[in-house]
Amino acid sequence: MIDSPRERKIRLGSPITKMKWIEKKEILDPLLNQPDSLMEHPINQGFEAEVTKLGSGQASYVLKVWNKSSKPDVRFQYHLLNALLERGVPVPAPVGWGIDANGDQVLLTTYDGMPVKKLPAQKIIELAKLLTKIHPIKMEEIGHVPIPKYDFAEYFFPGVSEHADLANALAALLQLTDIKQERLIHGDYHLGNIVEADHRLSVIDWTNGQAGDFRYDFAWSFILLVLYGTERSAHAFRTAYVSEQDVKPEELEAFVALACLRWMLLARRGGAPKGSKTVERMKKLLTNHPFLNEFAFSDFGAQSE
Repeated sequence: MIDSPRERKIRLGSPITKMKWIEKKEILDPLLNQPDSLMEHPINQGFEAEVTKLGSGQASYVLKVWNKSSKPDVRFQYHLLNALLERGVPVPAPVGWGIDANGDQVLLTTYDGMPVKKLPAQKIIELAKLLTKIHPIKMEEIGHVPIPKYDFAEYFFPGVSEHADLANALAALLQLTDIKQERLIHGDYHLGNIVEADHRLSVIDWTNGQAGDFRYDFAWSFILLVLYGTERSAHAFRTAYVSEQDVKPEELEAFVALACLRWMLLARRGGAPKGSKTVERMKKLLTNHPFLNEFAFSDFGAQSE
């Protein structure tokens, strides 16, 4: 999310005052009572929701409105953020959630900074260690928050049956892996979902939070660094993570293979930015990977980065 230099005052009767707040913290009341004190900062929009930064005095907030095709459980996100904060995981503090005049779900949180852009060695280590704060959390530890659990293949590989080569590889890999949906996972841990303010990192966008397999959650993050970062940063991320998290190398390789398949599926469906450099990196991964080099993949799509 990148702030625009443009900003404007929110007028009385703006959407924030017309929303039905189902659950909220006391900190929201002054904002509702004095909407003229709020400044609105447009933010680049994502695929799932409309996002706005709101400023009031020394405090800033993020308002997210799911007015697109995605309709997640925002109540779950609100309570999950509270639970994570209680366990020392750096995430935005939830302020309120509700429904707007159009019937779309909304979530208001604190503003915790801008997405991480530069990746010095120490920052890579911090990113890995932050993930290791999330993955040890077992479902029973946050039993008061109903954590969803999905069918692994259906959730992360929707429509894979339309691609025979990917479907065959997926079926073979699932025979080699023992999927364990026992831990909390973020579901989409990448640089766009890590923000920073005053040298403090925070994990945002818990739309895909669920009971899942932490090995896959890590593998997805690792593959994205390989494809969009540098080989050096990806290696440092992996080294720092496995030094903190007990995982067997052969198990990790199987989940890295699954992450590669997911990326290829998303790329074919137009959901993964890529160009010639990214394709070459993926081809190199497939050629050198012990679980994937035996498969012949027919297509990488034709989308520009």
